[in-house]
Amino acid sequence: MSGPGEYRADSTEGITRVEDLPKALRVRRSRNYLRRPCPECDHTCYRNRIVERSLHDLGDLVRERPRELLVTYSQHYCCKCKNYFNADMSDLALPKSHYTHRVVAMAVRLVVEDGLPYRAASWHLWRDHRVFVPYATIQNWVEFGGKKGGAAHPRRLSGRRAG
Repeated sequence: MSGPGEYRADSTEGITRVEDLPKALRVRRSRNYLRRPCPECDHTCYRNRIVERSLHDLGDLVRERPRELLVTYSQHYCCKCKNYFNADMSDLALPKSHYTHRVVAMAVRLVVEDGLPYRAASWHLWRDHRVFVPYATIQNWVEFGGKKGGAAHPRRLSGRRAG
């Protein structure tokens, strides 16, 4: 039985192959709706199809396993403006991202506030949070939002870019 302050060895230390790492704990989330308003014209649109997306999240430290969110979401079609759009998932992750906002914020904080190098931050995320993020990805996040003054995860109201 482990108590406070007791050393617990890292069970993944010495593993050199990705296939040998512990399997992810899968958690299901749903953004599946029958109807949604179109972001372009506010016309109520029916669901066209259902899609699934996988996101890496901060891991389960009790079980020492990574955590993966499986998000089922609906894709809708607006017959008025002939536009396809997905159900909003901006509360979980940026579009086309493989990581949740929690992972991005933790990685940027490790580099910007704690001053860790990118490789050390990548190792820290695996060791303490059981999420593997390549150090080059962390570097892109920091350069995008941490040091250059932009938002770490800007939120858009519509599905299109401003500009």
